[in-house]
Amino acid sequence: MREGSHFAKYPFGAEPLPDFDLSLALLTATVLVAGVVRGLSGFGTGLIVAPIAGALYDPVTAVVMLVIIDSLPTLPVALPVVKLARWREVLPVLAGLALFVPLGVYILKNGDEIVLRWIICMIILACALTLRSGWRYHGPRGLPLSFGIGGIAGTLSGIAAIPGPPVIIYWMASTLPVAVVRANLMTLFLISEIFSAGNLWAAGLFEQSRVMLGLLMIPPYMFSLLLGGKLYGIASDTTYRRLAFTLIIASALIALPLTEMVFNWLFSDARMLSSTE
Repeated sequence: MREGSHFAKYPFGAEPLPDFDLSLALLTATVLVAGVVRGLSGFGTGLIVAPIAGALYDPVTAVVMLVIIDSLPTLPVALPVVKLARWREVLPVLAGLALFVPLGVYILKNGDEIVLRWIICMIILACALTLRSGWRYHGPRGLPLSFGIGGIAGTLSGIAAIPGPPVIIYWMASTLPVAVVRANLMTLFLISEIFSAGNLWAAGLFEQSRVMLGLLMIPPYMFSLLLGGKLYGIASDTTYRRLAFTLIIASALIALPLTEMVFNWLFSDARMLSSTE
């Protein structure tokens, strides 16, 4: 999939905008889907976009792009629900997240690309399958556990801009109303982008080509995000959760390095067959 990656072809600063190729078209379609899911449920952008963008380009580009599209463009949807968030639930998680984002960014900067893609996809699959199974955590929910959940979220945020999995499992398994869970998630993710952006900048990962790709994805993401926000309340909670989990699982499976290997094998086999005819 990544053979057509724009960033492997041009050096830094040589090209202000990415070429419109198959990779960009697939990424745009993925962002559109993710925006609708995010507007509906309050989560899903990173879980859907991170594995696909990482496969089409690379994990670092995926993280930079996600931080860009998931910050300012989310304000019209996130700000109205901030007043519903329960800060006694959000603040301990936010504290752990802020402290552990640098660890995730360090892993992202120094880790092997293929290994990172495997880790990202498997974490997303585990999260989605756990939520879809209906499993619920019934243990204590004190400050230490909330801080620990935030620490895991911060590490994942630095690695792949996906702080969601541990927090989603933690809050969606609670007795909190769905509207409050959605508000907590959107508030946490909005604030967490500040920490992610600062750490990525300090690590020197905001290269021009990656930033331009993120800026290019803002219009389609904003359109689909607002559409998802309008659709919220029309479908039942069960329907939008089932849709979100299905899309997340499909995204992770499509982006697995193993899937890419099979695709490349089938494609090369088909080319050899056509050339012999």
